Amino acid sequence: MRLYLASRSPRRRELLAQMGIEFDTLVFRDGERADFEVDETPHPGEDPVAYVERVTRAKAEHGLEIVRGRHLAMRPVLAADTTLEFDGQIIGKPADAADAAAILRRLSGRTHRVLTGVAVDHLGRTEYLLSASEVRFRRLDDDEINHYVLSGEPMDKAGAYGIQGRAGMFVEHLSGSFTGVMGLPVCETGELLKRFGFRLL
Repeated sequence: MRLYLASRSPRRRELLAQMGIEFDTLVFRDGERADFEVDETPHPGEDPVAYVERVTRAKAEHGLEIVRGRHLAMRPVLAADTTLEFDGQIIGKPADAADAAAILRRLSGRTHRVLTGVAVDHLGRTEYLLSASEVRFRRLDDDEINHYVLSGEPMDKAGAYGIQGRAGMFVEHLSGSFTGVMGLPVCETGELLKRFGFRLL
């Protein structure tokens, strides 16, 4: 079986390929990494777990709309969303370099949660799973933070870091899913796909 990936994230493509899943990426017409049909703005007072589920399901549903609108072959659509929860607040992608540095200073020496939702939408049925992980950073000094921000790596990532990249050196402890922190938890994704008849391994 083959699916559509409603994401342009290279990390999610890499992890799906690692799982042996065949897929096509839904490329949005404006060519941007984000699809502006899906509102990722948190609602006032919105719980981070509810936020991740809402956005993930919306991405899957919009991916299905794209499939229908382009008259593509009907296959399952997989979508995912990753956000950080720190002190009860939702932390998404940084707006700019200064914001990235500010986020990393907040995370320094502290523990945060990484929430990644995965949804599959097919023939009117949507299934959803959540991966929740706890990550603790060691204490970071300003030089490290500034050097990392200058690398450009934090700019398109929730929480302003990529655990699979240079920021792996910041992680003192991880409880949960490494691939979930990357952006697609392979264990939960595999379980979800089996519900739709995919054969893994």
